[in-house]
Amino acid sequence: MIEQATLGGGCFWCIDVLFQKLKGVQKVVSGYAGGSTENPSYEVICSGKSGHTEVINIYFDPEVITYKQLLEIFFTVHDPTTLNKQGNDVGTQYRSAIFYHSENQLEVAGKVIDDIGRQGIWEDPIVTEITVLDKFYPAEKYHQNYYNENANQPYCQFVIAPKVAKFKKMYLDKLNK
Repeated sequence: MIEQATLGGGCFWCIDVLFQKLKGVQKVVSGYAGGSTENPSYEVICSGKSGHTEVINIYFDPEVITYKQLLEIFFTVHDPTTLNKQGNDVGTQYRSAIFYHSENQLEVAGKVIDDIGRQGIWEDPIVTEITVLDKFYPAEKYHQNYYNENANQPYCQFVIAPKVAKFKKMYLDKLNK
């Protein structure tokens, strides 16, 4: 049975491509969650006034990759210690966030954050928001699969491509062939 995980780790262009490469991930959809505006547009999200976060909705097979494993990877592909900021992207729409789909996901998220804190992986405290998913709004079509369709654009080459290369080295055993 396919499950869902909804995660915000900065610009969705920078993380959707990573999770697409994992064994057990069936589909990744970029979108918006956590705000008050119905059916928000990218322009509204960028204003920072809607309260939404750029997120990815991951459809995964928990018999191949678990929710816990997805979260452990999530905490290595973005900086969960910066409030409303990832790299040069600044604003509440870029906050680190986990939108859980069940009480079990809430429990697992808390345990993963506690474990990471105890391991001292990050020098600063984790500020990742953990909230129940109320609504998920898919982003506009041009945001879907962005890196794979726009790899030659400067942003993709200079910001996303190095993340992809690092990710492939770190998680070689977890990647689709």
